[in-house]
Amino acid sequence: MEPSILNIGDWTDQATKQLLQLAVNKKRKFDKFKKYHLFFVWWTVITAFLFLYYINETVIEPYADSFQLMISAFVDNPIHLYMVLVVGGSFGGMNVLKKKRTKAEDEYHELRREIVDRSKDLWKYEDAWKKRHLVLDMMKKEFNINLYHETK
Repeated sequence: MEPSILNIGDWTDQATKQLLQLAVNKKRKFDKFKKYHLFFVWWTVITAFLFLYYINETVIEPYADSFQLMISAFVDNPIHLYMVLVVGGSFGGMNVLKKKRTKAEDEYHELRREIVDRSKDLWKYEDAWKKRHLVLDMMKKEFNINLYHETK
């Protein structure tokens, strides 16, 4: 468990601390998939651009007279197949990471909304309710998790 969550005062019970730690874990998972997805998006764009530039220089420009010669030149070089597989694989990986990122984002926001909805149950007592803003400020400042409102 995070030291900042452990050091929350006694006005917050252990179950609430576990729920806050779970929110931190879900946020980190979402951020990780977001970063990987962004990397794959740029990787796909760059490799596709370089591949198309290469094909333009080696196949389209020299054999612009005949479409049949262009197709023949493209198919004759086995490196083109590998390049198509790399670009296609990176596009597929980008889509898989997009789905994982969306799923992680939905799980994170669902848990965050649940904490906001249940805040009256999590800090039941009057003194705990008055000090809950300290917990919410700490979560916003240290982990960038907004528990004040349900909206993103």
